[in-house]
Amino acid sequence: MQTKDKIVLHTCCAICSGYPVSYLQDAGYQVIAYFYNPNIYPQEEYTKRFEAQKILCEHSNCELVEGEYKPDEYYEFVKGFENEPEKGARCDKCFELRLRKTAEFAKSIGVDTFTTSIVISPHKSYEKLTEIAVKIAEEYGLKYLAVNFKKNDGFLKTNKISKELDLYRQKYCGCKFAIR
Repeated sequence: MQTKDKIVLHTCCAICSGYPVSYLQDAGYQVIAYFYNPNIYPQEEYTKRFEAQKILCEHSNCELVEGEYKPDEYYEFVKGFENEPEKGARCDKCFELRLRKTAEFAKSIGVDTFTTSIVISPHKSYEKLTEIAVKIAEEYGLKYLAVNFKKNDGFLKTNKISKELDLYRQKYCGCKFAIR
């Protein structure tokens, strides 16, 4: 019996990761969902999103690993960018932090490939996220699997999965700056 290649999927929330998990599993990967999101505010919101991620991963027979929730690390990383508009430089810094921690996690467990569910959002730039992730992958000697999960109705598919599982649906990206 052939073993499946492992991949670490950075998950931003259960809604966004539903289709990416199934897509990667269908492509033959053993998916390890890595929930690292110190940007989420407040902690109650973080907990709701993580609980939804647990439901999705149980349903999908997918391993789930929770990264440390340290909001102070996020605030320090985006310091000086607090007043940037949504989709601006603060968001790029946030992506960099989360993808860098994902790469570190993948490397620490001996997995050489990672990707992210963030790219499925119609509010996020696939090109920008891919650029950031490829740079980080090169730094860590890893591979970034660049999949535009939006294609082929990916966003519709991920929403269908989240509705079928009655997953928690957030109303903003995650950080306290996005609430404005």
